[in-house]
Amino acid sequence: MIIRQLTGGDRRSGRLAAGVAVSGTCSALLGAHCFSVMASAKNAASIYDFKCSDIDGNEVPLSKYDGQLVQLYDTYSEQGLRILAFPCNQFGSQEPGTPEDIKKFVAGYGVKFDMFAKIKVNGSDADPLWEYLKNKQGGTLGNFIKWNFTKFVVDRKGQPVARFGPGDDPIPAVENAVKKLL
Repeated sequence: MIIRQLTGGDRRSGRLAAGVAVSGTCSALLGAHCFSVMASAKNAASIYDFKCSDIDGNEVPLSKYDGQLVQLYDTYSEQGLRILAFPCNQFGSQEPGTPEDIKKFVAGYGVKFDMFAKIKVNGSDADPLWEYLKNKQGGTLGNFIKWNFTKFVVDRKGQPVARFGPGDDPIPAVENAVKKLL
């Protein structure tokens, strides 16, 4: 599973910016919140202990992704890969739009993976799922998310096993990590 922070798109390359779970400056949740099913960010056993709001405001238990990977959807979705995109506006105000604006934008790129509501990934009001991911897979200069397009790879048991920064292209860096798990 790839979880990706999303914010807008890379118009120069024509690639969508989304991605923790995978392109753009996006970590999405309506009202900027993920709900803990049974655990807080500090005591969660895996990402499957969380519920998040999708881009339409529906509560989605991440346990529904148990047993699946999330990443290069078009290439590996039939093998179990899943991509979860979470919009976020904390990086240069690159994702100021409404859920409808975001859905319209990503539709132009043919996005078929799951989109979640806009969230915050840093600070005291950071989403609990993202706190969990950052704690499990710290960054080079700290656990915070430095910029949009941060990506996490999560195994079938819901454990974050890799973290990639904005400069790491999905192909080949993230793809190689996913291939090891398929």
